[in-house]
Amino acid sequence: MTIAKPGQLLLVPNTLDLGTDCEVPLDAVLPRAVIARAASLGHWVCENAKTTRALLKRVHQLVPLAQPLQQIQITELPRPAKGGGKPAAPPDLRPLLAPALAGHDVGLLSEAGLPAVADPGAALVQAAHALGLVVVPLSGPTSLLLALAASGLNGQIFAFVGYLPVEPIARAARIRTLEALSRREGQTQIAIETPYRNDALLAALVQHLQPTTQLAVASGLTLPDARCETRTVAAWRQAKVAELGGRLPAVFSWLAS
Repeated sequence: MTIAKPGQLLLVPNTLDLGTDCEVPLDAVLPRAVIARAASLGHWVCENAKTTRALLKRVHQLVPLAQPLQQIQITELPRPAKGGGKPAAPPDLRPLLAPALAGHDVGLLSEAGLPAVADPGAALVQAAHALGLVVVPLSGPTSLLLALAASGLNGQIFAFVGYLPVEPIARAARIRTLEALSRREGQTQIAIETPYRNDALLAALVQHLQPTTQLAVASGLTLPDARCETRTVAAWRQAKVAELGGRLPAVFSWLAS
């Protein structure tokens, strides 16, 4: 009996235009080799099956899919439980990798950018390592690093801190704590927010950071109307700050002096 060689888990990058009014050409942000690899896959794990199918339709326009879209297996990651109470045990994601154990390559797709970075797909990558599967990251846009590169802030020492609290008092306290850490360590702090809260976060950063702290805002990365600006907080306060709007993803970075 021949035992199939295990497949690989491929981390397939996505575009950064999901949910925006501007769809960029796929081959403008993804290497042709990545598009061809995506076209060859018959098994996917993702956050949202609908948006995965939409991406595969765009792939098909450039490189024909190896099999009809209706025959491709697309499995969604389990959604975290909502509500209070005792945290639920993390789900066992190993069954999602059964196709890889049977010899098929499996693609992991995020809603935007590189899977498993600021993304729940990291748990599937852990499961793949636990099963002894090979994990292969493919090249594509990563908003956090694009924003950091464009900021001019410290790219040697930095930390991604995710989402800040929504409640104003808790958010202000978190901003001050991260600024103190930035000043002490010379560390750039990087945060993101749900697009419809971008303006509220920018206003909070401008209000609570010290005047000499450098604050960078990058939004709409890889899109034609991309915006990357770095100023001192004092300069942000003096300028008429244009609203970011509620549709474009944004990345906020700051470095205290």
